[in-house]
Amino acid sequence: MIKACVIGFPIKHSRSPLIHNHWLKELGIEGSYEKHEVKPTDLERFLRDLPHSQFVGCNVTLPHKEAACALVDHRDERATRTGSANTIYVRDGQTYATSTDGQGFVDNVMWRFPAFTFTGKTVMILGAGGSARAIIDELLRRGVSRILLANRTLSKAEAIANTFGPLVVPLELQQITKRLPEAELLVNTTSAGVADDASLDIEMPKLPKSALVTDINYVPLITPFLKQAQSAGLSTVPGLGMLLHQAVTGFEMWFGIRPKVTEDLYALVARDISPDYEP
Repeated sequence: MIKACVIGFPIKHSRSPLIHNHWLKELGIEGSYEKHEVKPTDLERFLRDLPHSQFVGCNVTLPHKEAACALVDHRDERATRTGSANTIYVRDGQTYATSTDGQGFVDNVMWRFPAFTFTGKTVMILGAGGSARAIIDELLRRGVSRILLANRTLSKAEAIANTFGPLVVPLELQQITKRLPEAELLVNTTSAGVADDASLDIEMPKLPKSALVTDINYVPLITPFLKQAQSAGLSTVPGLGMLLHQAVTGFEMWFGIRPKVTEDLYALVARDISPDYEP
């Protein structure tokens, strides 16, 4: 039996086992995928022992993504550029890391809006954490013309711009409203806007009518941030699909078959988040 896992601290909230075990059953693969709680103080030992363990690899979630990237034996270009790893696999007794968050983000947008193209687009991203770095890396690969990166702490946005180059333009929060008319895709990567009392104050009507708005948060399924956009008549992309799409590459690495993200899988995970979910 082939085994993989997801590591984090805490880890009980993770819905990755629901996704991977659905695919294992659907594809008739004898395997398992489980949660494995790893404290930050135990991470180095876990990764050192991984090649000799029962697992062929693991997903990495908070708070370990950056530390894991530094601790593995090898990291690919995506992991190197973002300084973050969410997927680790074992080959010939060595650990290898990649980041699939950016790919998952792009695939989610394309899944919901197949006609959308990234080439030449101006994108505004709210937040300058690890997820933003992964998304920026992938968007630049897809040929966007400019990324407006707004963050409460400007120096964090400036540091990312220094890493990725002049197409990334750091913004202070008070500059957001003025630059909204330029944004053809608006992305929230912050935890603000998840709860009704913490909603981001974004003047959605200032966006172009053709703009897409997405939030990488998926609890609740439709965040107040997305509700604001919908109230302004804008098209939205919920964040849950990113979680599903980022899982595809790791599953293929570990189990040898590339799975498909389907509406049935989306509904399965959505109902785990919100039991009254209806497609």
